[in-house]
Amino acid sequence: MKTFNVPEFYRSPIISKVKQYRKIQDPRKKDNTPTVLNFGKINYLIARHFGFCYGVENAIEISFKALEENEGKRVFLLSQMIHNPDVNNDLIERGVQFLQDTNGKQLISFDTLTSDDVVIIPAFGAPLDIISLLESKNIKTEKYNTTCPFVERVWKKSESIGKENYTIIIHGKYTHEETRATFSRSDKHSKAIVVRDLEESKLLADYILGRKNKDQFVVDFKDKYSNSLCLETDFDRIGVINQTTMLAGETQEIADFFKNIMIQKFGEASIGNHFADTRDTLCYATNENQDATYGLLNAEADLAIVVGGYNSSNTSHLVELCEKKFTTYFISSEKEIIDATTIQHFDYPNKKHLVTNHFLPKHSPLNIIITSGASCPDSVIEGVINKLNSFYTDLIPTETVLNNLHTSI
Repeated sequence: MKTFNVPEFYRSPIISKVKQYRKIQDPRKKDNTPTVLNFGKINYLIARHFGFCYGVENAIEISFKALEENEGKRVFLLSQMIHNPDVNNDLIERGVQFLQDTNGKQLISFDTLTSDDVVIIPAFGAPLDIISLLESKNIKTEKYNTTCPFVERVWKKSESIGKENYTIIIHGKYTHEETRATFSRSDKHSKAIVVRDLEESKLLADYILGRKNKDQFVVDFKDKYSNSLCLETDFDRIGVINQTTMLAGETQEIADFFKNIMIQKFGEASIGNHFADTRDTLCYATNENQDATYGLLNAEADLAIVVGGYNSSNTSHLVELCEKKFTTYFISSEKEIIDATTIQHFDYPNKKHLVTNHFLPKHSPLNIIITSGASCPDSVIEGVINKLNSFYTDLIPTETVLNNLHTSI
């Protein structure tokens, strides 16, 4: 796989050694047991896969290249390049300005842009109408387009099945940048609708099967479907694609659910004419990180720490998985670890910050699970480890720990 020119300050000597060890120890990526960093009084169980993915490293390389090549020009990002505060703040400090927030709210008017300006398209992509608007101002969007190749693969699938008259059901968060970009392309080639989860899928199924009337559909799916969608005819052929950062298992569950709905409506013999196979739209990095988190659930630990941006969809799903077994703290960096007794963390479902006292158990050794989202720099993970280590004395030296990496307590 291609390697990228990512700034050194995002790297970590500790995490690089861990990843290199696992690359040699498990070259086929079949072992999802965590890597153990044994410092004596504290053990860290590091997820098999975590941190920067292909799409994120590609986006970072292109963004820093845009800055280097356009000194003296105004450089804008359409919205957050990735959902990580450290990376976005680095770009802001270097002069990058954001045109929109993550929900599409305008921060700087497009009217102020000129053909001399540079606009970077984020890793999530951008809706077609915005691309057209920028190009109408003679702003070349392709040169610094950081759209993830795996997001583009979803777009190609939506185009393919859309041209075969399948209505496209998108599993995603309808305000998310990626889902809005995917919807715009799906809507161009066919009809499209967004469902957030299995419960919303079941609600849509009631309309597909004729159990609910059109008037209520307009209320239940307001702003989530193509304007030209016809409830009576456009659900005879459907296919499911996804926002790539959603839970892969949930996307598959939703796809299987809708396949069964179409069998119920049209019979199994003709299912090939009514349901499109779209399993190849799941992102490899999302899958690997989620599979590695399932591997963590087989371990025994005192607590789990998940590191990443609070608006990061893929990170939030890692939190959901860890919470199935462990007391889990979702933090953006070591700065949220106030001291040896207090941690500030994020309650993702309720979108609020919490403070927990006495979060570290008193016994020794402690076993702490650590993982991170696909947009979290390795240097931030090292910062968390170093912060926690600072609360203890007489730990095994880091060099010794790294020379004795293993995958079981």
